[in-house]
Amino acid sequence: QVQLVESGGGLVQAGGSLRLSCAASGRTFFRYTVGWFRQAPGKEREFVAAVRGSGGITYTAPSVKDRFTISRDNAKNTVYLQMNSLKPEDTAVYYCAADQKDPLSSGRYYYTGWYDYWGQGTQVTVSS
Repeated sequence: QVQLVESGGGLVQAGGSLRLSCAASGRTFFRYTVGWFRQAPGKEREFVAAVRGSGGITYTAPSVKDRFTISRDNAKNTVYLQMNSLKPEDTAVYYCAADQKDPLSSGRYYYTGWYDYWGQGTQVTVSS
């Protein structure tokens, strides 16, 4: 079992940057695929990015691919989401999620139901 805590959200002007962190408990965190999702008011939760346990393979939604980068530091039990060139439409609550499934063998890493563990979320607000 793993517990996740997001941090790093806040208010930023359009064009700015933020780095979100997802800190995890547990000694086997390196085995978990971790994803970032976001949910804007009145909208469904959507996939942003994911990284395989080893950190060698990442997946990023086309809508943010040129601006957001996911990475992880297994020594620190932390996954990051670097967000650059932020736009007002990036405003949302950002959640990290984790699961022991390997996306190479069970590929629905973009689906919320694929993940067993979720953090509480961190608010990102981008002003125009």
